[in-house]
Amino acid sequence: MIDIDKTMMPWIGKTMKVIDYFIMDRFSENGIGLTKVQWLLLKILQERNGESQHNLAFLTSRDKASLTRLLTTMEKKNLVARIPSEKDHRVNRIYITANGEKILKKSQPVIMGMIREMQEGISEEERGLAISVLKKLMNNIKSDELVAIETK
Repeated sequence: MIDIDKTMMPWIGKTMKVIDYFIMDRFSENGIGLTKVQWLLLKILQERNGESQHNLAFLTSRDKASLTRLLTTMEKKNLVARIPSEKDHRVNRIYITANGEKILKKSQPVIMGMIREMQEGISEEERGLAISVLKKLMNNIKSDELVAIETK
């Protein structure tokens, strides 16, 4: 019988749970009213402002319904704006607002501090090895095209 605690699966899950709480705590301590998912979406929009809602669902690994709920919440916080495409009014383009940019900018030093804290005592070689192993794990799963994109 397999001792599940000697496999990578539970440790990856436990680590993500701890990271989620860590991010939530640090954001709260620094007055940043974002969730991890909201921060990730703002970060994507900072690089791909005006992306279609359909593509954002793919990029964030969310189904269309959950992305719609997320965007509605973020619109209420004045973080993003949904604007119909000029070419096809059925397509919504998502833009980061000035308020979204402001909060994202405020979060950057907090994120950098979290990264430093999480990686403390881990050498560059160890980080490289861990990333390599995680990429191999993702390639082994190959559940959808997103896995291949994320491992590049």
